[in-house]
Amino acid sequence: MKVFGITGGVGAGKSEVLTYLGQNYDATVIQADEAGYLVMLPGGECYGEIVKLFGRQITTETGELDRKRIAEIVFQDEEKLKALNAIVHPAVKRYIKKAIAAAEKAGTEYVFVEAALLIEEKYDEICDELWYIYADEEVRKERLIEGRGYSEKKVREIMANQLSEDEFSSHCDFEIDNSGDFEETKKQLDHRMKKYETL
Repeated sequence: MKVFGITGGVGAGKSEVLTYLGQNYDATVIQADEAGYLVMLPGGECYGEIVKLFGRQITTETGELDRKRIAEIVFQDEEKLKALNAIVHPAVKRYIKKAIAAAEKAGTEYVFVEAALLIEEKYDEICDELWYIYADEEVRKERLIEGRGYSEKKVREIMANQLSEDEFSSHCDFEIDNSGDFEETKKQLDHRMKKYETL
């Protein structure tokens, strides 16, 4: 079984790439965002520690974490953000490791792990290869403004907090250009996957 880490800047089209790979290959797709959501649910690994960190005021009437409220707090308090990340990021990595082990046990051929912080959180330790999904900055801006309704200011802020193209590129083994038509992206993906199918 091969484990691939998928990363790239916001708006690069990682979800589209993952959907294609998941539908066209014997692959399990694991997304760090989804894992982060699950470990923060009541009964999840992080729930108790997060309530301890922020207090009961960040829970809803049903007992779930008020993620919007937490986001507002950590946006203004860097120490709280660091403390939250120290709880959530290791738990997400543990969750992903278990999911990879389960996929291997099930006999899955490939696992694709997508995480925005793939490089920063050293996912190269659990992946055989890291892939960088690249798209021109202007293309990404357009996708985020038109597709997600983000303001230009929000797009600039998000992009400023992510790694540069050079940093992504230098840490990854393979680069996919997803700036144009997705048919072109599919060709790049299929060409790369042929490498493993002949092994």
